[in-house]
Amino acid sequence: MSLEKQKLKNNLTTNPGEPSVMASETQSKIESQLKKNQINVSAQASYIASESNPESCRFFFAYKMKILNQGKLPAQLMSRHWIITDGAGHVEEIRGAGVVGTQPRILPGQHFEYESACPLTTASGSMKGYYQMVLEDGDSFDVEIPEFYLIAPSALH
Repeated sequence: MSLEKQKLKNNLTTNPGEPSVMASETQSKIESQLKKNQINVSAQASYIASESNPESCRFFFAYKMKILNQGKLPAQLMSRHWIITDGAGHVEEIRGAGVVGTQPRILPGQHFEYESACPLTTASGSMKGYYQMVLEDGDSFDVEIPEFYLIAPSALH
């Protein structure tokens, strides 16, 4: 058991050797959070002028995602949930299996990168969401995709 987990376990017991129900639930939540923190997600977005037509309210953005497994077990990306908000506040949610037609298995210390695109009807917007991951031991958990922004040069004054 890692030193960090041992410290958490020691702090969550009411009597030595007798964890309370609350302690067990709290420890489970903390362990889940530790697993989430072992997967690092980053994004890079860019405006694609050649695919955009501002006069027709079509703004096309490409984005590149990097998913890094900093844990000790292989993790597989099973599904995605995107929350896309345009500049007018319209929200669209997209859910699906895997990413770009695959459910990548990411080994410890390795990363998976992919590129995709998002059309908007406004010159700016944002994307955020989460990936559902499954570890080799069968534990599943969600990993947050931090919000990133889609901004056409024309949106900058």
